Amino acid sequence: MISPSTPPGLLLRMYRDMIRIRKFEEKVYLLFLEGKVLGTIHQYQGQEAVAVGVCSALRRNDCITSTHRPHGHCIAKGVPLDSMMAELFAKSTGCCKAKGGSMHMGDISVGAVPAIAIVAGGVTLAAGMGLAYKLQRSDRVVACFFGDGAVNEGAFHEGANLAAIKKLPVVFICENNFYAASTPMQLTTPVGIAERAAAYGIPGVVVDGNDVAAVYQATVTAVARARRGEGPTLIECQTYRTVGHSRGDAGTYRPKEEVELWKQRDPIERLRRSLIADGAAENEIAAIEAEADREIETAVAFAESSLPPQPEDALLHVYGEGVTP
Repeated sequence: MISPSTPPGLLLRMYRDMIRIRKFEEKVYLLFLEGKVLGTIHQYQGQEAVAVGVCSALRRNDCITSTHRPHGHCIAKGVPLDSMMAELFAKSTGCCKAKGGSMHMGDISVGAVPAIAIVAGGVTLAAGMGLAYKLQRSDRVVACFFGDGAVNEGAFHEGANLAAIKKLPVVFICENNFYAASTPMQLTTPVGIAERAAAYGIPGVVVDGNDVAAVYQATVTAVARARRGEGPTLIECQTYRTVGHSRGDAGTYRPKEEVELWKQRDPIERLRRSLIADGAAENEIAAIEAEADREIETAVAFAESSLPPQPEDALLHVYGEGVTP
């Protein structure tokens, strides 16, 4: 059941972004199997409602910090698909000029800080960014994405504590997909993730992470609180990745019945059914899906036709634009 208080036009836009993420990830997996995308990939299928629900509640100049699974966050925050695909192809036109690859993707011009693959590494960065915004007397907010495995890292506690004591404009988004790589959460975390917020004196909220409108509404509330100078919120989005942790992971540590149960709660299909029930035309939804297919094929063609970086490009964007040591 999709939360009822979100405007239909916004729900259609969120459906568009969710389907773009899903189709992008499916295409990237095929390209990886073909050997066109090298290195490792951590994919986002099943968790699309979290990225889109959160980023739909942000302004363009608000920022996000991401994880080793950043493709969905980047698309939801507005990073162009062609530059993302070029980054995966290690081309000079990539969003990080072929210096980031899959796990360090981002585009600061749209508020997507290049992703940090270290588990919980973005939490302290988000607190630092929030401190900078406060000192600048800005009303900007930073949304910090991390997984359930990150809540047992020291950086999570340090970042959350600093943000709480300084009342920093940070929204902590835990994408609880119940597995830290292959380790079930119940083997590592004795209390609910949102319950940990009480230790820092900040709100802790649990939402259905497969209901994009529920994620959006929770984020709207948390962002408004942060802009008022009242400090951070911890939102636990309970969701599920329907693919393995990373390349080559068949996910055999998860019961098949569990996977199938979560597939029946697929966030995209849930939103699609809700939109149709509320009067959206099926041909309108089909047009959104077809446009996403065209965008991705265009992005692949752009990436394939782009030039690779040159050796001297390694000296760029290190100390500053065009500055050499």
